[in-house]
Amino acid sequence: MANSSFRKYLAEMVGTAGLVFMGCGSAVLLGAQSPGGHLAVAFAFGLSIVAMAYVIGNVSGCHVNPAVSLAIFLDKRMSGADFCGYVIAQIIGAVVGAALLKVVSGLAGVDQTGTLGSNLVAGAGGIGGAFLIEVILTFIFLLTILGVTADANKSQIAGLVIGLTLVFVHIVGIPLTGTSVNPARSIGPAIFAGGQALKDLWVFIAAPLVGAALAACVYKLFKVKTV
Repeated sequence: MANSSFRKYLAEMVGTAGLVFMGCGSAVLLGAQSPGGHLAVAFAFGLSIVAMAYVIGNVSGCHVNPAVSLAIFLDKRMSGADFCGYVIAQIIGAVVGAALLKVVSGLAGVDQTGTLGSNLVAGAGGIGGAFLIEVILTFIFLLTILGVTADANKSQIAGLVIGLTLVFVHIVGIPLTGTSVNPARSIGPAIFAGGQALKDLWVFIAAPLVGAALAACVYKLFKVKTV
């Protein structure tokens, strides 16, 4: 049992590190404000999820996101102990991924974002706007995840559906906040960027968790209606 839990937590750590390194790395190396860079970053995050889903999905479910784990926990699909283990592993993975990206960007002498791909509230008009957009985007993302993972018959396409959903929420969110929908993804880069990214970090922890909780509540209503 302990070995099984370790495998799950290790998978979550590795998966989150890969997501942060590849997703934020695309922003760092390409920039995200030009049309080409915008789409490239959105697809980098989405494709990272697709890749990880087919690598670690059968080990841990490939949450790689505390907001996902919260929604799954609230939907009673995982224990409280596993929820805590997953979140800790995800945060560690995000810090590792961001540290690797810091090294690589330093060697290359490139950071098109200036903040290691951190999320910021300025593009959304301030804290209120950023909080709202992150709640909305996370709600859409998590509602999709809850729906597509609830049916075993959809397991073969779940990773692709989730990855593509992450792409389209990034397409909307990148100009506004850089798109978090994932507290771990925000924590890792902000730790190394410091400054405003660290000051704004609480928004990108709280808002995705609120969006995830709302998605779990709404999805529960859907399930009641279909009984």
